[in-house]
Amino acid sequence: MNKRHHYDKRSHTHVILAYGESPYLEECIQSLLNQTVETRIIMATSTPNDYLTALADRYHLPVRVNPRKSSLAGDWDFALHCAGTPLVTLAHQDDVYHKYYTADILRAANRARKPLIIHTDYWEIREDKMVDDNRLLRIKRLMLLPMRLKMLWGSRFTRRRILSLGNPICCPSVTYGVENLEDFHFRRNMHCNVDWQAWEEISRKKGTFAYVSKKRMGHRIHTASATSEMIVDDRRHQEDLAMYLKFWPAPLAALLEHFYGRAEGSNQLN
Repeated sequence: MNKRHHYDKRSHTHVILAYGESPYLEECIQSLLNQTVETRIIMATSTPNDYLTALADRYHLPVRVNPRKSSLAGDWDFALHCAGTPLVTLAHQDDVYHKYYTADILRAANRARKPLIIHTDYWEIREDKMVDDNRLLRIKRLMLLPMRLKMLWGSRFTRRRILSLGNPICCPSVTYGVENLEDFHFRRNMHCNVDWQAWEEISRKKGTFAYVSKKRMGHRIHTASATSEMIVDDRRHQEDLAMYLKFWPAPLAALLEHFYGRAEGSNQLN
């Protein structure tokens, strides 16, 4: 039987995924510094520049530079494994975190046995306005309804059935139980479904997917985001289909991809 690990503020690191010169990065940093439970914060980048250096110096944040300019998955992988703590949040530079995010993540981790990932509900930020209810958010919350029951956190069947219908887990809301993920690495064969593919792989492992049903971070939707750009071209459809084929026969996978693609279209700003 696995013994429970007691997680405290020394167990966790926020690694900010910094790329280029995001005008939202400082707001992200401030939201992490404003947490009610103070844990370590570092920045990870494969594009070092004066802008990032100035912000890091202003807020006294260490910067880890990925020497290999490979891919989105490569940057995430570098960030995940450079923290050195059992729990790691990959904080996306355009997003913001509720002041209770870290406190609730640690609380959920301590309620879980062998946490693989801990994730939260979220709101969207569209044109600098908070949006906490729309069709896509309602669908995702409905999909995650079973995970409100702690007894199902450890059920591989339940989480795989949820993931077989789509990806309701908001990537920047996720904290990784790195010590329980063994040799996990983000795969480089996808561009926009790096996260969904990661959840599918991790879902096979023995352990828990812990869920905080409170809205604990804000995910920014804007035309310059990688997700919005990929929805415009055909890559998103191809990768969604590839994910459904991991769970379903081809005809059903194609049908599910069709309806999922229509729902994901709301990620664009029109």
